[in-house]
Amino acid sequence: MQLAPNQLANHLQKGLKSLYTLHGDEPLLIQEALDTIRTFARSQGFSERTSHTVAGAHFDWSEVLAAGGSLSLFADKQIVELRIPSGKPGKEGSSAIQQLAEQSRGNDSTLTLILLPRLDKLTKGGAWFGALESFGVTLQVEPVERSALPPWIAQRLSHQGQRVAAGEEGQRTLQFFADRVEGNLLAAHQEIQKLALLFAPGELTFDQIENAVLNVARYDVFKLSDAVLAGQTVRVQRMLDGLQAEGEAEVLVHYTLSEDIRALKRVKDAMAQGRPMPMALREQRVWGAKERLFERVLPRLSDASLADLLQATHQVDGIVKGLKQPDWPTDGWQALHRLAMLLCSQCAVPAPAQRAR
Repeated sequence: MQLAPNQLANHLQKGLKSLYTLHGDEPLLIQEALDTIRTFARSQGFSERTSHTVAGAHFDWSEVLAAGGSLSLFADKQIVELRIPSGKPGKEGSSAIQQLAEQSRGNDSTLTLILLPRLDKLTKGGAWFGALESFGVTLQVEPVERSALPPWIAQRLSHQGQRVAAGEEGQRTLQFFADRVEGNLLAAHQEIQKLALLFAPGELTFDQIENAVLNVARYDVFKLSDAVLAGQTVRVQRMLDGLQAEGEAEVLVHYTLSEDIRALKRVKDAMAQGRPMPMALREQRVWGAKERLFERVLPRLSDASLADLLQATHQVDGIVKGLKQPDWPTDGWQALHRLAMLLCSQCAVPAPAQRAR
């Protein structure tokens, strides 16, 4: 059974299951979902908890399998938690998890919680994960996308009796807040809690939030890729500055940008050979949000512009490795800025033409 995190509270009111699997790469949301299940379980008499973390190839799976049948003298219900940070249990672990899932059926005395990172499509197709879905409840915890961050902040503020001004002023305040905490949801949560300590319930001004909220943004190259393909020029510049300040490797940023350009070229070539766009995207393993970005961008990219972008990636590749290129900055980050802007400008939605009056 699959469940979205926002369905969890209603689900628990209908009855606690004996097996839950939480997977995703957003620590705050994973922890909150886990706390929700634990709190409800304790109210149902699950007073004892043991935790196991799979580390290395010599993990003792028999210990986990035995845990479900080893209640102490002081508790008649227990929670058994299993963390698999790598998301890959291995051959022995795969068999053990399938056995664990089968043991959970009808077991009212043991609640099993399995915590996993974000899983790829191939891993979710494995027999062990299929057993977890068949015998228990799985929650896939997705990160909060940048476009959804302002309303997420507003919702969290409302839970503690605070709000921003209505209309454009409030939206500007939320955008400012989102810019400061982008990519770091745990820090965003902490900053929101800090506002509850600093100010009384009610409306918060822009100045109050500006003075209180730290710049705790954390950027990653994958979100940079999405921002470039979305044509978000200002955001891309801010993210590149943030990645440089955080000490990200220039070669990794270049690799991400150049991979997008090469993928766009390969899909464009496949379409020129008669393949429908959906088929061409699947062949190049372009999925999810990036698939939607490619679908929007590809029709406006000409063969000539893609050829120019490919040439630019070759030039910047040399620059970040210490070589000089004619008509290009010698600094790697300045070259990456130019490359990102070249692609970003091609992906940006043209401004609507002004009608003559």
